[in-house]
Amino acid sequence: MSNWLDRLGRTAARRRRWFVVGWILIALMLVMVDRSAGGGTVDNFEVPGVESQQAIDLLKDKFPQRAGATAMVVFHTADGSVTDPDAAGGIAATVAEVRALDHVVGVTEPLASPRSMSSDGATAFASVQFDGSTADLGHEAVDALIETAGPAEAAGVEVEYGGELPTVLKERTTGPAEMIGIIAALIILFVTFRSVYSAVLPLGVAVLGLAVGLSLVGLMGSVIDIPSVAPRLGTMIGLGVGIDYALFILSRHRDQLEAGMGNEESIGRTNATAGQAVVVAGGTVVVAILGLQLAGIPFVAALGYSASLVVAIAVLVAITLLPALLGFAGPRVLAKSHRHAAAEAAKATASGTVLEVSEGHSGWVRWAHWVAYHPWRSAAAATLVLLTMSIPVLDMRLGQADAGTDPTSTTHRRAYDLLASGFGDGFNGPLLLTIDLGAGADPTVLEAIATAVGDDPGVQAVSPPELNAAGDTALITAIPTTKPQDQATSDLVHRLRDTTIPEVTANTADTGATALVGGPTAGFIDQSDKIAGRLSWFIGAVVALSFLLLMIVFRSILVPLKAALLNLLSIGAAYGVVVAVFQWGWGRGLIGLDEAVPIASFVPDDDVRHPFRALHGLRGVHPLPHS
Repeated sequence: MSNWLDRLGRTAARRRRWFVVGWILIALMLVMVDRSAGGGTVDNFEVPGVESQQAIDLLKDKFPQRAGATAMVVFHTADGSVTDPDAAGGIAATVAEVRALDHVVGVTEPLASPRSMSSDGATAFASVQFDGSTADLGHEAVDALIETAGPAEAAGVEVEYGGELPTVLKERTTGPAEMIGIIAALIILFVTFRSVYSAVLPLGVAVLGLAVGLSLVGLMGSVIDIPSVAPRLGTMIGLGVGIDYALFILSRHRDQLEAGMGNEESIGRTNATAGQAVVVAGGTVVVAILGLQLAGIPFVAALGYSASLVVAIAVLVAITLLPALLGFAGPRVLAKSHRHAAAEAAKATASGTVLEVSEGHSGWVRWAHWVAYHPWRSAAAATLVLLTMSIPVLDMRLGQADAGTDPTSTTHRRAYDLLASGFGDGFNGPLLLTIDLGAGADPTVLEAIATAVGDDPGVQAVSPPELNAAGDTALITAIPTTKPQDQATSDLVHRLRDTTIPEVTANTADTGATALVGGPTAGFIDQSDKIAGRLSWFIGAVVALSFLLLMIVFRSILVPLKAALLNLLSIGAAYGVVVAVFQWGWGRGLIGLDEAVPIASFVPDDDVRHPFRALHGLRGVHPLPHS
C-alpha cells in the first residue's frame, strides 16, 4: 500500500492541475445531480420487533383512522379565559381551518369539554388526527398546520403547535454553528502553523470532500430512507475527519520540508506514511460506522450508511486532492521564519552536508519525551484517571430528551410548556394502549384494563375506551404523572407491560384480549431499550473487526491490542463525563442546560464510530382523545 500511495502522491503533485480541476468538476456535478435527482430525507422511526411498533401495526390493520400521526393545537390567553366571546370565536375559526386541511381526518373541539381546558380556563387544546405517518406527511403538513393560527391570534389568543407531528418534524438547524466552527478552526490553524496556506488547505479539502459526500448521501436517499438528521451528522463527522486527516498529511509534509527534503519527494513519502495511516484510520472508522446495522433499527442503520460514505470520501480527498494542492503551495506551507532554514537544509541535503540540528523542543515535545521515558508510571497514572472518569458510565441511562429541553423560540416547546402548566407534566407523554379484543371478546375487559391502569400511582388519568367500527379493537389513553424523559415514565411503561395488564388479561383469558402499550413516548423508550440491549454486542463487533483489520495492516497483535484497550478506556472516560454533566447535572448551568436529561440512545452507537484513534494521533406525544 505504501508504494502505491507514494506513486499516487507524486503523480498528484506533478499533475496537480488535473487533480484539482477534476475534483472541483466532480463536486459541482454531484451537487447539481443531487439537487435535481436526490431523494431527500424521510423521518421514518419504525423500530421492528418492539411492542410499540406492534401497536402501530395493529392500528394500521384494524383501526386505520387512529394509526396516523397526531398534533396538538394549543390555545392560551394571558388575560381572561379561552371561553370569552372574542377568544372563543377566534379559536373556532382556527379549528375550522385546521379541519379543512389536507390529510386531517379529525379535530376535537377545544371548548366542548372540561377535559380539553385547564382548570383556570387560560389554556385549551385541540387534538388533530392525520391520515398518514410523519414520514408520509413531511414538513409540508407542519407548515400548513402552523398557517392556521391567524384567526385566533387576531382575537388576542396565543396559538402554539405541539404533539407528535410538529415535534418529530421540527426544523433541525444549527444556525451559524458550522461557520463559527470553521472560523475558529481557521484561527487555531493559523496561530499553530503561522502560515495562511497551512491554515486554509485542511479546511478547503474538508469542505470539498464534505460537499461530495453529502451529495452522494442525497443521491442515496433515492434508494433508501435517509433521516433528516443525517446531513447534519455527516457535516459534523465530515468536517472533523476531513480536517483531521488533512492535518496528518500536512504536518508530516511540513516536517520533511524543514528537514531539507524536496517538495515532490516529500509529498510522495508523506502519502506513503501519513497517507497510509489515514487510509487505515478511515477504514476502521467506516467499519465502526457500518456496525450501526447491528442496532437492528433501520433509521439508525441509514445514519451509519450516510456517515460512512462521508468518511470514505474524506479519506479519498486527503490522499489525492491534498497532495496536488501541496504541489501548488510548495514551501509556502511553512511559516516565513522557517522557509529560509528549510531552503538551506535542502541545499545541504543535496550537497551531502550534515547540518547541526537544534535541540530546542516545545513543551509538548518535552512532555512526550517524559512520558516515553517513564512508560509504566505514565500508563498507571493515565489508566487510573481514565477508570475514575469512567465510573459514571455504570449509571448511564439511555433515552430521549423531551420537547421541554428544546429552545423556547420553537412553537413545540412553547406548546409543551403550556400543556405542562395547564394539565400536568405527564400530559406531554401519554401512553396509547391498543387492545385487540379478538373474535367474540367481552368488551367488559376494557373497563377492567382501564381501571387497573388508572389505579397505578404513576398514572394521572385514563380516557374512556374508544372502539373501532368493527368493535374488535380499542384505544385507551393513559396520562402519566411524570415527564416523557423521566425514568419514572419508563418504569411505568415496563410495569404496565410486565405486571398490570398481564394480570388483568390473565383473569379474562377466555376473552382472547391482547393489550399493547404504544404511542410515541413508549416508542422512544422501546428504541432506547433495544439499543441498550445490543450496545455490548455492537461495541464487541466493532472492536473485533477493527482489531482484525489493524492486525492485517500492521502484522502485529500487540499494536491493535493496545489500541483496542486505549479506545475502550477513552470511550468509557468520555461517556463518564457525559453522564456526570447531562444525566447527573454536574455543572450543567455552564453549558446552558436547564435540567438533567438522559443520554440520547443513538449517541453511544454513533460515537464508537471512531475506534483506535490513538493510532493516527425524537420526541413526540399522542394527544388525549376527546371524549
